[in-house]
Amino acid sequence: MLAKKTSKNQITLPKEIVSSFRDAEYFDVAIDGNSIRLTPVRITVAGSPLEKIRDKIEKLGLADKDVSEAVRWARRQRKA
Repeated sequence: MLAKKTSKNQITLPKEIVSSFRDAEYFDVAIDGNSIRLTPVRITVAGSPLEKIRDKIEKLGLADKDVSEAVRWARRQRKA
């Protein structure tokens, strides 16, 4: 599927894609190699437990890749 970038740097996502994420209003946008990755996110209230975790991750200097690897490691441990 193709999506065209407008002069205002906007991209309209194809209906077939968006229909898979009906509850998502916001997406985290990241560069993944030579691709753009969109991940649906939920907005939380500042000071919530999730916000505190994100602050700690930032203070530790962890990147998305580090968190992804930790999640994969934890899931492997759970299967074993």
